Amino acid sequence: MDLERSTAFTACEMNITPIKTKTFGAVVTDIELNQLNDEIFSIIRTAFLQYGFLLFPSQFLSDQENIAFGERFGELEFGASPMSNQEKLAEDRYEKIFSINSQRMRTNVGNETWHTDSTYKPISSKCSMLSAVTVPTEGGETELADMRAGYVELDQAMRDRIEHLSAYHSTQYSQAQDLGDFPPQDTNSIYHGEAYLRPLVKIHPETGIKNLFVGRHAFGIPGLTRIESQQLLRGLLEFVVSEPSRVFSHKWQPGDTLLWDNRALLHRARSYDYSSPRVLTGTRVAGDPQTELAYYPSDPEAQAGRDALIAELDILRGETKDRRYRATTADQSLGLG
Repeated sequence: MDLERSTAFTACEMNITPIKTKTFGAVVTDIELNQLNDEIFSIIRTAFLQYGFLLFPSQFLSDQENIAFGERFGELEFGASPMSNQEKLAEDRYEKIFSINSQRMRTNVGNETWHTDSTYKPISSKCSMLSAVTVPTEGGETELADMRAGYVELDQAMRDRIEHLSAYHSTQYSQAQDLGDFPPQDTNSIYHGEAYLRPLVKIHPETGIKNLFVGRHAFGIPGLTRIESQQLLRGLLEFVVSEPSRVFSHKWQPGDTLLWDNRALLHRARSYDYSSPRVLTGTRVAGDPQTELAYYPSDPEAQAGRDALIAELDILRGETKDRRYRATTADQSLGLG
C-alpha cells in the first residue's frame, strides 16, 4: 500500500485529514462511529491501513458502542475495559484512586515506555482503541511512533543485519527492566512466565509493507550476546522515535477515540499527577492466528522462551535495585490510595 501523504478528502460528509508534518496518522471528523454503515466503515478501514492510526474527536462512545466499533475489525481480546488509575464501580462510576505502589499502578506506569500490545501473548494484537472519559489537566497524553517509516530510513547494512533476527517478548522482562518491578507470576495474568519469539522485521499481513517490530517487551535475541542484544534493540527503538515526524503526541479531550495498528506502530502513555483521575476505555482486537501467532505454551518451542526469561530475570534482580520499584514485588494488600 502506498504511504504517500494525501490531501484531506470527503466521503458522505466524513473528512479524513492527514496530520501535517508527520509520516502517519489522520484525524476523522464529521462522522458518528455509533452510526456507521458498511460503506463508510470500508473507507475508515482503508484509511486505518494507510495512515496507521486514526483520531476521532468528540465521539463520547458508550461501552457497547466502543465494543461494536472494535468488533468491526475482528474478534476482541477484550472490550470496553477500564484503563484507569481509579476503581470502576457499578453504573460506570469511578471513585478511589489506586496506590502508586499497587500492581495495577505499577503496570500503568510501565505502559509509559514504548511498546506494542500483546506481543507477550501467543497471538499478538491487530489493533487497539482508547476512548477518553476523564483526563488530567496536564500530562497523560498518548504517543504513537511509526515503525514503518523507521524501517524505511534504516541503512541497507542494518536492514541486512536484522532481516532474520528475532527477539523474545515478555511483560515480566519489561516491568523488571524498566521499573525494577517483579510481579507475582500467574498463568492467568499478563505475568505468566512465557516469552514469545517474534521477528525484528515484520511484514504487515494486509499491506505487505515491512516495518520494525520492537519495543519494551523485547529482549534476548538468539545468536547474540546479552549486551549485543540490548544494544541492538535499544538502538532500533531509539532510532524510530528520534525523528519528530515519526512521533505523534495526542493531548486527550473527553470523548476522543484513538485507534491504531499494533502491527506497525509503537505507543506509550505519558506521566501525569497520579493523584488526578485519568480514565480511558480500552478495546483491543485480536490478531489473526495465521500471521500473529508465535506459538502456544504447549508447543515444544515455548520452553526456550521460558528458559530465556528465567535467566534474564535472575540477572535483572541484581541490576534493577536503583529503578523506581527497586527490584521489589508489590505488596498485594496495597490497592486504593
